[in-house]
Amino acid sequence: MSRPLDCSDPQALVEEIARLRGEVARLETRMAELDRLAHYDSLVPLPNRRGFTRQLEAMIDRAQRYDDTSALLFVDVDGLKMVNDSFGHHAGDAALVHVAELLVGGVRQSDLVARFGGDEFAVLLERADEAEALETAHRLADMIATVEFCFDGTCIPLSAAIGFAVIEQGDTADSVIRRADRAMYEEKAAA
Repeated sequence: MSRPLDCSDPQALVEEIARLRGEVARLETRMAELDRLAHYDSLVPLPNRRGFTRQLEAMIDRAQRYDDTSALLFVDVDGLKMVNDSFGHHAGDAALVHVAELLVGGVRQSDLVARFGGDEFAVLLERADEAEALETAHRLADMIATVEFCFDGTCIPLSAAIGFAVIEQGDTADSVIRRADRAMYEEKAAA
């Protein structure tokens, strides 16, 4: 139990202020860490679904405020269960890290890549219309299929189905995600 502060002692006040500043700094650091844990994936250094949704909502606001065009790509890595079953979960994790690196390297710095969960990723394309979103989706899918992924000396083929949705007036995060997800399943069915 701490003793009461002697307010007539200037040195005691200075020491208490310093202690409180230290405590505030410690709490701010802890809050930043908790925010990072809540909004970033634990396997790949990307935003998770929650962090992605926060960024998507901000992009929807910007697109609607400035009548700008942006798009969402929804990426589903094919056959990850087979990779896990045949080579182990470490191989599946390595495959996800590989795909994440390809996605980040395959888009502009102004775009955002996130791990949506499991074997799904999402990409926000800032200032991209339907043609640019389609071209980017095809380019990323080709990159995932052609850039070799090897684990413990064995090369494992990877592929992905990618659907997209352009952000429209009146959209919400859920409506854009649903359209992109539906487009991804249509792409998967067509393959």
